[in-house]
Amino acid sequence: MDVPARPEDPLAQPTRARVFELLRELRRPASTDELAERLGLHPNGVRLHLDRLRDEELVTRERERASRGRPRDLWLISPGARPGGEPPTAYAQLGRWLARAITPGPTSMRNVESIGRQIGRELAPRAATRPERRLHATLAALGFAPRRESRVPGRLTYRLGNCPYRDAVRENPQVVCGLHRGMTRGLLDELDPTGTLTGFAPDDPATAGCLIELEGRLATEGLERLQDVGTS
Repeated sequence: MDVPARPEDPLAQPTRARVFELLRELRRPASTDELAERLGLHPNGVRLHLDRLRDEELVTRERERASRGRPRDLWLISPGARPGGEPPTAYAQLGRWLARAITPGPTSMRNVESIGRQIGRELAPRAATRPERRLHATLAALGFAPRRESRVPGRLTYRLGNCPYRDAVRENPQVVCGLHRGMTRGLLDELDPTGTLTGFAPDDPATAGCLIELEGRLATEGLERLQDVGTS
């Protein structure tokens, strides 16, 4: 996610920017203590920066139930995060990925999607948190602004509220969307090997709204979470 910087932006503060960037790199929920340890900072100071980022709707906080003691706070990039006040882009990383996918001479879409699948496996975060949380966090960290929906019984749909690759999609939608479809399959390979990508529907990159539809254990977790949020 390319993060524009402005003097009045909360990410203009160096430590706060480091906290946000670390969450973006992890692409999964992380506790205050873990973030503090990785950054070599005191948890109390990190918590203050996280609270400010939460106030600015750049990160969200979830509560993880524990078998004993108080629930643990977990932090992740907000699906609707707009660093710098603008929808995030990801041109630098997309350029590197396309360089891997497009070789000299005729390039088949099968090869593009295959490389995307390899990239998706590399992107999948390793953590103890539930697979659906990790997938949702990854999509948010990449700048897609995902929103969970239930459109078909037993299937989980992510509606993507932002296309971080929008300019590149306008130039070559077949290649860029094919790469993204492969990345989604690769993420699923790692997070729910028995799951199925049942739908992948691109939309106008200017308005976004692309749909990813899943079936399997991961989808069940997302539907349960959607139900919990709806009844809370």
